[in-house]
Amino acid sequence: MWREQGVTNMRLMKNVVAALAIGSLIALPAQAVAQAKRPNPQDKKEEKKPVVDEQAYKAALERIPEPKEKYDPWSGARPAEPAKKK
Repeated sequence: MWREQGVTNMRLMKNVVAALAIGSLIALPAQAVAQAKRPNPQDKKEEKKPVVDEQAYKAALERIPEPKEKYDPWSGARPAEPAKKK
């Protein structure tokens, strides 16, 4: 009786191990595809940043005209100012 149970357990264990082996072999190609799609940070090429010319930047700021009236971004949200009473 014990001997038959041991044989049954061995068959079950063989089936479990075989199923795990087959599952891992099926999963390997999927993992390889996922690894291939993932970007590698070492492959990034160093992007050249444009050189900032301070004199040109300051000259461009000076060319911007000053507004005649102060800009109010909330002007559409507020009601118009009432006439001032004396």
